[in-house]
Amino acid sequence: MRAVDIITKKRHGEALTKEEINFFIEGFVNGSIPDYQASALLMAICCNGMDSWEIVDLTLAMANSGKTVDLSPIKGVKVDKHSTGGVGDTTTLITAPLAAACGVPVAKMAGRGLGHTGGTIDKLESIPGFRTDLSMEEFIQSVETVGLAVAGQSKDLVPADKMLYELRDVTGTVDSIPLIASSIMSKKIASGSDAIVLDVKTGSGAFMQSVNDSFLLADAMVKIGVRAGRKVMAVITDMDQPLGTAVGNALEVREAIEVLKNKQHGPLRDLSIYLAAHMLVTAEACGSLEEALNKVKDALETGEALKKLGDMIENQGGDRAVLDDYSLLPSAEHIIPVKAEREGYISSIDTYKVGLSSQLIGAGRSKKEDNIDAAVGLVMYKRLGDQVQKGDILAEFHVNDLNKFDEASKIFMEAIQIRSARSKLRPLVLGLVTKHGIQKFGAVSDMEG
Repeated sequence: MRAVDIITKKRHGEALTKEEINFFIEGFVNGSIPDYQASALLMAICCNGMDSWEIVDLTLAMANSGKTVDLSPIKGVKVDKHSTGGVGDTTTLITAPLAAACGVPVAKMAGRGLGHTGGTIDKLESIPGFRTDLSMEEFIQSVETVGLAVAGQSKDLVPADKMLYELRDVTGTVDSIPLIASSIMSKKIASGSDAIVLDVKTGSGAFMQSVNDSFLLADAMVKIGVRAGRKVMAVITDMDQPLGTAVGNALEVREAIEVLKNKQHGPLRDLSIYLAAHMLVTAEACGSLEEALNKVKDALETGEALKKLGDMIENQGGDRAVLDDYSLLPSAEHIIPVKAEREGYISSIDTYKVGLSSQLIGAGRSKKEDNIDAAVGLVMYKRLGDQVQKGDILAEFHVNDLNKFDEASKIFMEAIQIRSARSKLRPLVLGLVTKHGIQKFGAVSDMEG
């Protein structure tokens, strides 16, 4: 078997066998297949696609390219929730405690932020003392003791994905559904959870800006999970505006705590409840979505979910006093309001630019090696459809380096479009994908289950 023959076969649009895919991934990881041949195969896949079985075989080959996590010592159906990335998306810090408070063990390995999107690990590390570099023994102990753990991904986990992504990033092959689906699901499968709920974002702040492409990606990932023996479903959600009001690590932690205290309402709270309910259903802890929604809301209102977050923070070395004393979180030196320059209605938000403006003041990375400032970011005061008067505060920027503010605020103002007429808003949840097929929603009320 030769790498060049596999490349040629895919260049002609033919389906690769499981053996060919395994040979190529193994050879690339061990160094016997060079970067230039891997780049050629990535381009052939990007141009000609893969059928559903090829995507499954590619995903499993990547998942088995390094160490895998064995969660079998933990009793019950272990569940994970994964978002494809957005702005102001702090759902993990809310859904994980909610599901754990309902008796479902949550074992999540998360990543750091890159580009305009935030990373769960960065957010948690803004909590004083919080450790995300858990050993496998510590990770399992945390899930067994507390009911949940959120830790950073091991360097030994899915090395093929890291190596392939570095090539995709510089060869123009990032935007490929087979490659995106296999990248995400290889890590989820290697992480060991029995059940997976996928939050697939769509809109101006998502990697998948087309609704149709988001459904295609969700369908591909669900098929991978099912064929790999996992219980998996996907929710398609709107990212045409930041999900929460806060964009930035410590600011998002504070907002998540406020949601768990049942003091803050809005899309972040609504979607977190909805996703947590699907985590319960997917883990077979509830027989219906309605039952799961009631159980999750009860965990929120009684404070059990907040207690679970505190337990996790304490168990992973953090200071649980942060739940009541936000001064323990990093805070910025300057808080600067950005105001509307005309009256009207917020008709559109370029969510990518909102995330970029936060990244520019230090809340995010442009390269994996970059350091971030956990204190900085912005807090939105207006959402899509809101009426504004000239001089109204659109957002407050939390800044340490004033030299970065002018460019960031300019990009933010470019992101907010104010027009004389109110625009029609689309639903927060646009549909579901399960092993039974695709269900598209037409109204917000469909989210209620």
